[in-house]
Formats: sequence, C-alpha cells, structure tokens
Amino acid sequence: MCGIVGYVGQQDTLAVLLGGLKRQEYRGYDSAGVAILTDGGMLETAKKAGKLQALVDLLQAQPLVPGHTGIGHTRWATHGGPTDVNAHPHLGDEGKLALIHNGIIENFAEIKVELLAKGYEFESETDTAVAAVLLGDVYREVGDLREAMRLVVNRLEGAFTLLAVHTDAPHLIVAARHNSPLVIGLGDGENFLGSDVAAFVEYTKRAAAVGQNQVVAITPNSVEVIGFDGTPVSIEEYEIAWDASASDKGGWSSFMAKEITENPDAVANTVRGRVVDGLVQVPELTELGDDVLNGINRIILVACGTASYAGMVGAYAIEQWARIPVEVQLSHEFRYRDPVITPETLVISISQSGETMDTLMAVKYAREQGARTISVCNTQGATIPRESDAVVYTHAGPEVAVASTKAFVAQITALYLIGLHIAHSKKTVDEKELRRLATDLQALPAKVTKVLETGEKIAQLAKWMSDTPSVLFLGRHVGYPIALEGALKLKELAYIHAEGFAAGELKHGPIALIDHGQPVFVIVPSPRGSALIHSKVVSNIQEIRARGARVIAIAEQGDAAVLPYADEVIQIPLADPMFEPILAVVPLQIFAMELADAKGLDVDQPRNLAKSVTVE
Repeated sequence: MCGIVGYVGQQDTLAVLLGGLKRQEYRGYDSAGVAILTDGGMLETAKKAGKLQALVDLLQAQPLVPGHTGIGHTRWATHGGPTDVNAHPHLGDEGKLALIHNGIIENFAEIKVELLAKGYEFESETDTAVAAVLLGDVYREVGDLREAMRLVVNRLEGAFTLLAVHTDAPHLIVAARHNSPLVIGLGDGENFLGSDVAAFVEYTKRAAAVGQNQVVAITPNSVEVIGFDGTPVSIEEYEIAWDASASDKGGWSSFMAKEITENPDAVANTVRGRVVDGLVQVPELTELGDDVLNGINRIILVACGTASYAGMVGAYAIEQWARIPVEVQLSHEFRYRDPVITPETLVISISQSGETMDTLMAVKYAREQGARTISVCNTQGATIPRESDAVVYTHAGPEVAVASTKAFVAQITALYLIGLHIAHSKKTVDEKELRRLATDLQALPAKVTKVLETGEKIAQLAKWMSDTPSVLFLGRHVGYPIALEGALKLKELAYIHAEGFAAGELKHGPIALIDHGQPVFVIVPSPRGSALIHSKVVSNIQEIRARGARVIAIAEQGDAAVLPYADEVIQIPLADPMFEPILAVVPLQIFAMELADAKGLDVDQPRNLAKSVTVE
C-alpha cells in the first residue's frame, strides 16, 4: 500500500523523489521520508509523520545536502503507528545504509530476537527497521549490496518490496520484490524505481516490470535483474500509455472531482477498438480462442471492495447474455473456502491497480486448480495481468483519488464487453440484438455527460444533508450493487453510517432502521426492463415513505410512476436497462464527494485508507 520511488541520475534528486511521492500519495499518507546519497559520500535522511506536505515543510526548514542517488517513501501504517520514528527510511550498518519497504514481513519478530542477541538496538517498532538492520548485518559479512539483498530476501516471509542504498555505493540502488509491486523507469543516463509508473512518468515513458522473487540493481547507465536464486533475468520494456499531466488536478478542486468528470472518457476509451463492424470483439479474448470460451461452463468473478460491486453488475450481464452460471466472490474469502474449480471454470479478476494482494492470491490459486483466468485491470505491466491467461485493460487513465469513480465505471464497461464477446462466440444472443447492445454501449459516454449536468442539484442536496448521521440505499437487480457502491462511497468519504440493501430484503429486517426523516436513496429500475421489478420498487418506496423516510430516487427520464412518492428525483437518460448502473452510480459519486466536502473532509485522501491494497 505504501508508495516507493528511487532515482539515480544527474537531476535534482530531491525534486524527483518528492514529485514521485506526490503522485503516489494515494498509496499511503500516514508519513513520508527520503534518503539521499550525497556526492561527498554521506547519507542524508529526513522523515515526518503526516501527509507529504509535512515532510516538504521539514525539508524547507532543514535542507538536505544534495546528491544524485536517492529513495523516497510515503507510508500506509501496518506495523507500528504513524509516527516520526516509524516513518521510512530506516537505517542499518551504523547509519550508512537506508532502506524503505512496502508490505508486511511476517517473520520479523524471530529475526529481531536474533539481531537483539547480536547486540543491535531498535528505536522503531516496525518490521522494516528489522529488515534494515538485517541487511546491514549481512552486508558487513559479504561486502556487496546486491548479494546482501539477495541473501536477506531469502530469509524473509510475507509480502515486500525493498529499496536500499549504502554510502559505499554512491550511484547504486538495490531493490527486491516478493508479492508486492515494483516497476523500473528507463531513462537516458538515469534510471528510476517505483511502486507504479506514476513515480516517474514525468521523466520517462519507458518502463519494465520487476517480476516475482527478483532483485534489481540500478545505476545511471545500467539495470541488472536476478532471481532470488541468483539467476540473471531479462526485462521486457513497455511504453507508458499516459503522461504526467493525467495525474494532475488540472484546476479542479480535488482529484475526485476531476475523475468523476472523466467518467465519460473512461467508458469511451474502454470501448474504443472493441466494437468492430457493429459487434463487440475484444482482441484479447479473440487470442484466447473460441474453443476455450465455448468450453467454459461456470464463471467466478473475484474482487474486493468497489471492484466486487462492479463484478456484481457484470455477473447479471454475463449470465443473461452468455447463459453461463456466474457468481461473485470476495477475493480474500475465495481461496480459503476450498471452492470447486475445474478446467471448465473461468475466473475473472477485477483490480484497478492489478496489484491487490487478495485478488492476486485468488488468481494464483485458480490457476493452480486448472481454471482459465482473465483479469480486468487499469494498470499496464501489473502483476495480476501477468499471472492471467488474458487481460482486458480498462483504459480509464490514472485514478489518484483513493475512492474509485472512473475506474469503477470502466470495470463495469469491460465486463459488459466480456459478456457480449462470449455471447457472440457462443451464439446465445442473436446478431441483431448484439448489434443493438453494441450501439447502446457506444452511446453511453454521451449519456454519462448528461448525468454530470445534474451535479449542481446534487451538490445542493448534499449541503442540505451535511449533518445527517445515516443514509440508506436501496436497489434491485443491477441496481442492488449500485446501492452497495453508493453506501461504500459515503462511508469512505463522509465517515457516516451508510448501508446498501436489496430492496426486497427491506421487510425482512432493515425496515426497522426507517425513522422520521431518514434519507434513503432508491435506485429505481427501468420499467422497460421489467415492469414487475419496477412496480415492486415503487411499492418499497411507498413502504418507507409511510414510515417517515425522505426518499431520493434515481430514475430514468419519463418514469412518472415514481414522482408522487419521492421527495427528490434525480433523472438519468434512457439506456438499455442493463447499462443503467453506469448512469445511476454517477449521482451517488457526486453526492458522496459533495457531502464530504460540506463536512470539511479530504475527499482525495480519506482517513485510514490507501488506493492499492498490496497486503493480505
């Protein structure tokens, strides 16, 4: 979850490090720190609890001696609280070595006992401090930082990315990766390391992923990678598909505000190139082969958090179109329940970062059991796509705000594409209908743009409700996961009680929560999709209104049946009922953002959260 950056070259190293940390602060913002090897052979460090600005302020008051090699870290606390002492970097070898870390070292306690017996002392309670002291201890024995790192990582258990520098090697950074992300930025007379490409995209478009159980050493003019067993490894270079400006606010009040307005582009870019001659054809799935897809008799979608709600929407669509049983499972539960998996099972993983540890472990488990795997991902070169048989990239662009918005609608869009591709392959939907659906899918971006025009009304509604202690969300069919997502967004951003329910469950218990004035958002299904489901939701609205609820309905234009029973109606354009979740979720994203803003909260960096969850 932490953000890591490393740089070797001739530029202002501190500026490179701070820029990389700023673009990765969504990965963690409990504390931040840097270590720089000066041209005079000294190790300069600074670290501070709090957001990155606290470190910037410290560096302005107490400048470091400049150098041309450095590492930086922004932390999401795991072991040890968010304090100055626990912030990274941590030191070893009598202060000549600095180390930063993303992940969790599970056997740190036993290693610490061993090091204490050798006479070492520890100021910090973190697992990272143990790794730093151990690396320094081993370095003193072998005298080579690369070999010392290789020996150390073979002793560590858990999930980790480590970066280290030593005063004995002033133009060298050594790093290692095990179950935690790391990418290389390739430059001219300079090289970079980062948790993701945001760390260095301002300086280079050339990147290479570091594979599982690999050690990498970078200097200004070289990149060397070996396995944990010492075997040399070749790297595969790729071009970064977006530029640094994509991760800037661009005048918006927050990254979330900017990214909500990018929802139409996220949908359009995900669809682009995947509708050919009026039919959905996903090239990545075509390469997998119709024989493989036609042989699938069960699909499992694995994901966590917001991505799991995208999966729930996708499950309705894929099952209806492809006529294959589909289920959604939380990644962190999937492999522990001993699921029944066969070679005819398709496991589709959904992860914005492609590094979500629970989802990665689920994919690996599925492959071990013989299943076919497809990943839906927004990040080039990420681990989960590399572990999968095929990947459908979402092309939403970088999403910096911790609470997902445009990545969510892009994930749903990608699942629609997968469902329609399989339906075409299996011939479970006639061609005329497939063409209509493809046309409707391509029309969605313009309709999302229309929904964004309701933003002012929703902002006013949020201001009126800024002191509300609880909000409920109801939905049926594809509206149910949108209700869950609306509640999650409010919990993430506004820190208030929010719950999403399947509307049919209301009378089985949750209706007890309804009291006078209780705000309830209702995602009203299209009467064109199912008049029966629509009428039942209108009945649900009447039930809660009778008990004093204040109803805010999200309904399609022209739905007159809901008007007499709702206190507020937010209208969305007409679309195929299966596609309406993409339109219905946008007002909920805006509402959560505006309510949090009205409460004076940080919408981009909610408390206790990080963007990419790379630990189990």
